[in-house]
Amino acid sequence: MSTVLLIIHLFVTLALIGVVLIQRSEGGGLGVGSSQGMGSFMSGRGTANLLTRTTAILAAMFMVLSLALALLNRGTAAAPGRSILDAPVSSSPAPASSAPAAPPTPAAPSGPSAPTN
Repeated sequence: MSTVLLIIHLFVTLALIGVVLIQRSEGGGLGVGSSQGMGSFMSGRGTANLLTRTTAILAAMFMVLSLALALLNRGTAAAPGRSILDAPVSSSPAPASSAPAAPPTPAAPSGPSAPTN
């Protein structure tokens, strides 16, 4: 189920990117949405309305699919209510040597000692 929704989400995302790039912006954009590029099929205003409506529908589908995928996969990463920082560290113990370690000896003062009276 999750895989099917993810594939549909990918197609919706690619379609949304394509529709947004086709739209004519203030700076001109790709200019495909103009009446010169469409011939006599649709007017410039009709093309803009179609692309705006298509963008809105694809954006709504994108949001619904994103929420559905988030809800389906919310408990699969770790146990619910736990943080990965709470997990114990799984490291191997340090190898024990057969001879016990000698205690450190106190260091002798270096330099001349002061005479006591």
